[in-house]
Amino acid sequence: MVKFEECLERLEKIVQELEKGEVPLEKSLTLFEEGMQLSATCRKQLEDAEGKVEILLKQNGKLQAEPFEPPAERASRK
Repeated sequence: MVKFEECLERLEKIVQELEKGEVPLEKSLTLFEEGMQLSATCRKQLEDAEGKVEILLKQNGKLQAEPFEPPAERASRK
């Protein structure tokens, strides 16, 4: 899995390149597609991290880790 920081850094470079407006259309489309995939990856990693934090905070004030199951996996088991 790509690290969040690496994913975000690449996404920022893509945005900068597209904002310059010097990229041919085909390359712009390719970069845009890659950017959308990176954005989705970053979003999922943030959602997973948020879920882990919520689990920790719900332990009656005690910081106690428990296995985290992403929402998509929980939904598929029902």
